[in-house]
Amino acid sequence: MMSWWVVRQAMVVVLGGLGVLAAVAAATVSPLWLVAAVPLLVTGAVGVRDVLQRRHSILRNYPILGHVRFLMEKIRPEVQQYFVESNTDGTPYDRETRDLVYARAKGEEDSEPFGTERDVNAVGYEFVTHSLRAFHAEGPIPRVTLGGPACTQPYDIALLNVSAMSFGALSGNAISALNGGAALGGFAHDTGEGAISPYHLEHGGDLIWEIGSGYFGCRTPDGQFDADSFAAKAAGATVKAISIKLSQGAKPGLGGVLPGSKVSQEIARTRQVEVGQTVVSPPAHTAFDTPRGLIEFVERLRELSGGKPVGFKLCVGSRHEFLAICKAMVERGSYPDFVIVDGSEGGTGAGPSEFEDHVGTPLTEGLVFVHNALVGAGVRRHVKIGASGKVASGIDIVKRICQGADFTLAARAMMFAIGCIQAQACHTNHCPVGVATQDPRRARALVVEDKLVRVRNYQTQTVASAHQIVASMGLQSFDQLHPGLLNRRIDHRTTTSYAELYEWLDHGQLLTSPPEAWLDDWELADPGDFGARVANRPKGF
Repeated sequence: MMSWWVVRQAMVVVLGGLGVLAAVAAATVSPLWLVAAVPLLVTGAVGVRDVLQRRHSILRNYPILGHVRFLMEKIRPEVQQYFVESNTDGTPYDRETRDLVYARAKGEEDSEPFGTERDVNAVGYEFVTHSLRAFHAEGPIPRVTLGGPACTQPYDIALLNVSAMSFGALSGNAISALNGGAALGGFAHDTGEGAISPYHLEHGGDLIWEIGSGYFGCRTPDGQFDADSFAAKAAGATVKAISIKLSQGAKPGLGGVLPGSKVSQEIARTRQVEVGQTVVSPPAHTAFDTPRGLIEFVERLRELSGGKPVGFKLCVGSRHEFLAICKAMVERGSYPDFVIVDGSEGGTGAGPSEFEDHVGTPLTEGLVFVHNALVGAGVRRHVKIGASGKVASGIDIVKRICQGADFTLAARAMMFAIGCIQAQACHTNHCPVGVATQDPRRARALVVEDKLVRVRNYQTQTVASAHQIVASMGLQSFDQLHPGLLNRRIDHRTTTSYAELYEWLDHGQLLTSPPEAWLDDWELADPGDFGARVANRPKGF
């Protein structure tokens, strides 16, 4: 049976051929044949142009038919509600946000007339306060240094970077475009847990190598961590940091599953698994099973990598478990170089709907908690915090830093930059624009040379926007951002700042006098055990 791709290309040829035949008939039989010849020739010419052009991925895969989408985009606001998708904090992640990313990626003007489309009176609406001492942002945009005293190869990371998306989930062309954009723009590209593929190395962009519970790219035949394999690959010049994935926002508490039908020779070689065999990542790591073991594993990876920054990523779950990690840091006097907080509302990886909607802590609450936990344990100065979960705009960067982050990472917005149209067919291998597919013909639609420039453009303009927002607040640097500058509407009559909305701990406060709201979890936290949940049951259970 012929593939869809062959059928669509054949349709273009057939239309063009029929147009030529009709034109010949018009010249030799009757001019009336022009009624058929003209539309057929025009349609065939449009189809040929669609297949050969390199700017629009959807037209390369869907010649002629793809124009229907662009027509619908112009019918507004009638079709806008079809696309609306909400964050857990009520902020719409809709056409306006996607259009912002698209415009910046294409280097176009992102200004809009007639004011905001946001409902500023809606509960959950957030805003920052500007200043009459505002000025035009100038000078270089700052970077954040990852690496404490034990790190001999620190890395200065950008304020916005590519979040974790694996080769296998994304096509080789998509990975190549993201890495090329990172190389052009001077920011980092997180590999995701699917290992370092040739496409991650093609353009020489800076990499954060993510190590998941499956240890892909550094595993033994039975799925255990392979120190020698890790050390050899971590020595690569483009590997700038190592991130241990504890959990992710799309499916916290679950390991990943890659169906055997998608495990091609290329993916099998990259992940060090068998061709055609379903690959399951365990829900938890086997290289360690206690908070102390995690900190020891951080130390081990830092040594094996030659002193590069090592941290971990998690979607916050049980509070006492993270506090147990903090106790292990204090006990050993050893710290990860960074912690990436992944919000439950994020997630480009497909997962069960119940997990996506109801398991894990949203980014705002998770970020505030992790920052406070590290401050309260007296270790915040040693550990940088990254925020990942529906970060898309300059104001998102500013908000997350106000909430406790040092830098941010974006996944879905980076997918928009390389052409994602939110077809929500990622798990089907039928992505219409070649982003989330392993079908080589579909992936062909994504032209790497065009899209890598868009990735660079999007990141550069978004960070520049954040820089200007900070200057408009009358601040000289991102370091001056704090919770009191970010406000949230509580009800239709009340707004309050994050300084008042959350409890903020003092340096070392958990070590001396834990607040009442923290006391039970702090006492329950055991650096030698991730468990002990039963001890925290309410009376009567």
